[in-house]
Amino acid sequence: MTGNYRKLSSLEELHALYGEPGAPALRKVARRLTPLYRQWIMASRFCIVSTVGPEGADGSPRGDDGPVVQELDDTTLLMPDWRGNNRLDSLRNIVRDGRIALMFMVPGENTVVRVNGRAWLSDDKALRARFEQKGRQPATVIGIEIAEIYSQCPKSLIRAGLWGRDDSADLPTLGQILAEMTEGDIAAQEWDATYPDRAKQTLW
Repeated sequence: MTGNYRKLSSLEELHALYGEPGAPALRKVARRLTPLYRQWIMASRFCIVSTVGPEGADGSPRGDDGPVVQELDDTTLLMPDWRGNNRLDSLRNIVRDGRIALMFMVPGENTVVRVNGRAWLSDDKALRARFEQKGRQPATVIGIEIAEIYSQCPKSLIRAGLWGRDDSADLPTLGQILAEMTEGDIAAQEWDATYPDRAKQTLW
């Protein structure tokens, strides 16, 4: 139930509330990898990938043991699609739509770097071989054609204290969530106890 709240319905109403962006917010945007944006992105082992398709939007965490992406050229990034749960939400969106946004993060750093662009999916042998880990290769590689790169103001991470706290103590485990959603068909304790070994075997 959304309630009977006033909802903004025009850009004029929106801009009246916020005003115009400052000059630095516009001038920081690049259309290709610059030396400093390249250094920042290649230091990132984790990012959030956002895509859109006929069923709606999807956000997916991506991480790797080293840079989460590689540079194909100064306008194109490559990201391996390592083994997951095979829902393929992001990949289905990329095949059908292609619009993509990435949010790169580095632990301990409150600045975030964002990339917007168009994506494509490939099972090309040479591209897959670039990412070989422990004798395994990703099934596919995501190519990201850069439309814009820009740094994100660090205020949100500062407010959240993201890197300086641990709020995990009272959270439900993944096994408990799965047990709830399957009405007990999955046993929480067994799932949680066996997951670390399963994860080690299927990281790549």
